[in-house]
Amino acid sequence: MIDEGNAALFTEDAWRVFRIISEFVDGFETMTNIGPSVSIFGSARFSVESPYYSLAVETARLIASKGFAIITGGGPGIMEAANKGAQEGKGPSCGLSVDLPFEEIANQYIDPKYRLHFRYFFVRKVMFIRYAQGYVFFPGGFGTLDELFEALTLIQTKKIKSFPIYLMGKTYWLEMLQWIEKTVLAHQCISKEDFEMFSITDNPEEVANGIERHYQRDRTIKNF
Repeated sequence: MIDEGNAALFTEDAWRVFRIISEFVDGFETMTNIGPSVSIFGSARFSVESPYYSLAVETARLIASKGFAIITGGGPGIMEAANKGAQEGKGPSCGLSVDLPFEEIANQYIDPKYRLHFRYFFVRKVMFIRYAQGYVFFPGGFGTLDELFEALTLIQTKKIKSFPIYLMGKTYWLEMLQWIEKTVLAHQCISKEDFEMFSITDNPEEVANGIERHYQRDRTIKNF
């Protein structure tokens, strides 16, 4: 027998399913026609004076100029820079924002028709993966790391096809990668081949050209 408390919880969860489905439907309807895309991640906390901000603008501009849409989390900082670069490169500029206390307003460089807002992180993460032909990670915090390691896990476990993953900012990522090699790999928790899933660079042209080459070899939308 279900008591009143459990019955209320069941009803609440049942309605939550409909909210989740509606977010997936809205996302799929909006993103289906966006074309080949690259998801760019990084901290919301970098100002326009940061060298990482200008690096993100230039990287996104070069990628967009090759015919790719740019997808970001829609917030300030690196996300704003990438959306700005997308518009400078004449490519679609998409922002997938989510309910957060410090990212209430989406940045000004998102195309209105590709401006989406989510309540659930996991729905938003599906959109990042589903339509991406490449991932680019600039310096960031827990959210950026979450997206990075989820993408690596999905590729490692063959849940999705492999696609280019670039870490921009060698000095920022180097010690983390050294720890992974000296500790995680040393304990045989990953394989040496797993390091082939990503590249680390400070060169925007290397990123744009690498993503374009991979896309020309494998013209597919990612399934998830």
